[in-house]
Amino acid sequence: MKKFLAAVMCSALTLSSQVVAAEDKPVAIVIHGGAGTILKKNFTPELEKAYKDTLSEAAKAGYALLEQGEPGEKAVIAAIQILETSPLFNAGIGAVYTWEGEHELDASLMHGGTHNAGAVAGVKTIRSPIAAASAVMHLSPHVMLSGEGAEAFAEEQGLTLVDNHIFDTERRLESLKKVKARMESAGLYGDQKGNERFGTVGAVVLDSEGNLVAGTSTGGMTAKCYGRIGDSPVIGAGTWADNDSCAVSATGHGEFFIRYHVAADICTRMKYQGTTLKEASDTVIFDVLKPVGGDGGIIAIDKEGNIAAPFNSAGMYRAKIDGKGVLSVGIFEQWEIL
Repeated sequence: MKKFLAAVMCSALTLSSQVVAAEDKPVAIVIHGGAGTILKKNFTPELEKAYKDTLSEAAKAGYALLEQGEPGEKAVIAAIQILETSPLFNAGIGAVYTWEGEHELDASLMHGGTHNAGAVAGVKTIRSPIAAASAVMHLSPHVMLSGEGAEAFAEEQGLTLVDNHIFDTERRLESLKKVKARMESAGLYGDQKGNERFGTVGAVVLDSEGNLVAGTSTGGMTAKCYGRIGDSPVIGAGTWADNDSCAVSATGHGEFFIRYHVAADICTRMKYQGTTLKEASDTVIFDVLKPVGGDGGIIAIDKEGNIAAPFNSAGMYRAKIDGKGVLSVGIFEQWEIL
């Protein structure tokens, strides 16, 4: 009888320790809403509050799912979909216009444990590009689908399709007019030089199972031509996740982020050089990209829940909830992350 009671007590203690261990596992989320020439002098208090409120809402939505033990992918999608729905950000509603006056959207998603990934590029009628990226990841044998093919696949999977004009906003239309006037007067058709090339949203998380997940969604570059695709749907450039190192979502001048394989480079430096997340992120953003004209920034999280969010542009919309549940929102100043 004593042996039986001892066994029961031992089992109970083991179960209790497992529950405590599960509860002690940190979860965290970082999101961004794009980088660029974001100057405080151009913001009214009301506009700044609107940005910060939406960033907070997105971060809290993702974090709540992580706290409930939901998979990291679900949290990334939930956070990004809030930003895809807001006209403040260049993704989904609020996406910039192409030269022809349409919207072409890109998105990608990657799981750091399985290295499974999915992406869509140049889509016009998919309501939530990040949901479509998830569908490609789980329901197709491919990593990236583009254009009409991606839209046909999304329809087959029961995703919501919409008219392209649902993404219209007056603010983005005015930006298109200004860019076209400037480019036409300078004879720079298709050669984007202004800050309108910036704008993306993204999220990275550490979930309760220790998985790192990253996702990115964008409307691309204002006045883009020829079906231009940036870094956001390119696995390794705009999005990367690896449980052995980190998860990254990027925002900035996509051509440079593609050429320098930015998202994966940060994680690779951690994995093979043994550098910290902050060291790897700062090196790529300030020492690799900035000297060659690669403006922008990244958000990143590692397997210990450490967070980085450097940017070499004037500002970057971002929010985080760390492993202690503390919310921080930033736009203009760099975060002091040790």
